[in-house]
Amino acid sequence: MTESEARELVGGESRFAVVNGVRLHYVEAGAGPLVVLLHGFPNCWHLWRRQIPALVAAGCRVVAPDLRGYNLSEKPAGVGAYSVTEVARDVAELIAHCGAESAAIVGHDWGGVIAWRLATHDATLVRRLVVLNAPAPAAFARELRRPGQLVRSSYAIFFQLPRLPELLLAADDYAVLERVLRDDPCRPDAFSDEDIERHKRAWREPGALTAMINYYRAAGRGVARGGLARRRLVMCPTLVIWGERDHYLRPRLADGMRPYAPRLRVQRLPEVSHWVPVDGAEEVNAILPPFVLAR
Repeated sequence: MTESEARELVGGESRFAVVNGVRLHYVEAGAGPLVVLLHGFPNCWHLWRRQIPALVAAGCRVVAPDLRGYNLSEKPAGVGAYSVTEVARDVAELIAHCGAESAAIVGHDWGGVIAWRLATHDATLVRRLVVLNAPAPAAFARELRRPGQLVRSSYAIFFQLPRLPELLLAADDYAVLERVLRDDPCRPDAFSDEDIERHKRAWREPGALTAMINYYRAAGRGVARGGLARRRLVMCPTLVIWGERDHYLRPRLADGMRPYAPRLRVQRLPEVSHWVPVDGAEEVNAILPPFVLAR
């Protein structure tokens, strides 16, 4: 995905910053309170192309990075470089780079995992938290003990293998990943042909597939070392937007997060898949700006 597409797609500017020793690419648009948008696997900043204009129109300054390993951001070597701790530190330093003391953090999928981490370990940085189909770590660890969620998460076990996941995902011009983006959403136009081609360009970046899968490998090694998530409270106002037709996460997880965020509001979207920012764009754009701007 080229730098010039930021202005073309969302009216933003493509920028780079060295944070936590890693060169991150991010897109910035608008002026006002800072909102940081964190994508997940296998996307990049482009996942938020429908939210960025809505947030800018509402009076927000939006920063949407490519997380380390993705698209135009640097891809450090080694599984340990992709731990939640390291990626969260990237985001914390990016907020400081933007000259802000805090931000509203919005995360989907792995971006949601990073958002939970920031809200529990760097609470002063997170003014408001919004998570789209990403469970609180302690809730997810609890749910993994149930067969239903374990089966849905089986792909993450496969990702622990060396080399084979990269070979499978790259085969036949990324056919598996393309099929996921085309077939998973409830809306047939959630990811257009142009969107798919932009994703493929990001996946073709040297080292990208290994970096993306290393998020799962780093998490798996943490569990193997006995590092299951401990219960930590999120004290800031928190909004969970949950697409209930998620093939990977059970709907019950949305209710299972209440013990970890006392100021939690849950908005369920019954006809939306895991890919909430694109599959439920209209609903998200109606909910998100008022929440992140509320005092």
